[in-house]
Amino acid sequence: QVQLVESGGGLVQPGGSLRLTCAASGSIFSINSMGWYRQAPGKQRELVAAITSGGRTNYADSVKGRFTISRDNAKNTVYLQMNGLKPEDTAVYYCNVVRIVFSVEYEYWGQGTQVTVSS
Repeated sequence: QVQLVESGGGLVQPGGSLRLTCAASGSIFSINSMGWYRQAPGKQRELVAAITSGGRTNYADSVKGRFTISRDNAKNTVYLQMNGLKPEDTAVYYCNVVRIVFSVEYEYWGQGTQVTVSS
């Protein structure tokens, strides 16, 4: 099992910045990708950004140029730096980790952290 602890959410004004952190512990070997998803009220959960163990990144079009995902493999931690926040970024943000063990994929989710962008 993998335990994920998220931090860094909160209330911020439009144009502001926040940094989300997700630390993984437990059976952390063979972690492939780490990333962030978000879910706004009444909407489906969507990918925000992800990063592989090799450093390859993938971003939602809506956050490109504003958000940056990074990863510290030694600490098994993934970060999401969010700049230029907009009200439409308001959502619960979930950390996601994917492990691949003997070709079997295992997926884990954090408990979620609220991000609210409002004046």
